[in-house]
Amino acid sequence: MRKLAAFLIVLLVLVGVLDRVAAAGVEREIATRATAEYDLASPPEVDIKGIPFLTQAISGRYDEVRVATGALEISGIRLAGVDFTLYGVTAPLRDLVLDGGNVKVRADRVAGTAIVSLDTLNRRAPQGFKVAVDGDALKVDGELTVLGRKVAAEARMRIGVEGDGLRIAPEKVTLAGGIPVPNAEKAISYRIPLRNLPFNLKVTGVNVVPEGLRISGEATDVPLQG
Repeated sequence: MRKLAAFLIVLLVLVGVLDRVAAAGVEREIATRATAEYDLASPPEVDIKGIPFLTQAISGRYDEVRVATGALEISGIRLAGVDFTLYGVTAPLRDLVLDGGNVKVRADRVAGTAIVSLDTLNRRAPQGFKVAVDGDALKVDGELTVLGRKVAAEARMRIGVEGDGLRIAPEKVTLAGGIPVPNAEKAISYRIPLRNLPFNLKVTGVNVVPEGLRISGEATDVPLQG
């Protein structure tokens, strides 16, 4: 009985080691493909969720794969805290081992988040205005030129998804001395372009966080061809 128990323990350890080794191999493959397909500066960190891994590997389908790319700069916009979750990834282990270069790897759906920092928001803001976080909103402070005079102005901003980016516009502009300024809202509004995001992500939401703006997005039927 003791020998049988010892054998089973050793067997379980070996299976566990094999499980992790196989998982690491597929994680590297997905990282390599994502790097090539989406022109990432360096391979991302990949973590296949679910234990045992081998059960998923045999079926060739992975329910959830986490991908962290680190900071990215896309279309002149620097993004931090970039994380993606890939759902329903098809990648047969046997085909990857025997003919990896020709295997079509896809994800049914990808969801992701990233941070647009305050530094980026300030660099894109209209000249003379500074952006800050005010609770769950953004505010700007600066000066507008009215009839050749500099007038202090501040505004709380609303943020919305518009096309392939974000539009940041004032809800209401408050001016020093109550001086009326035509088209003050237009003068303070600006855009943050977010084109060509990895995994073909399209921005679906945005909210204010202490670091700036957290964007979220989704995509479906996403290739990882490499």
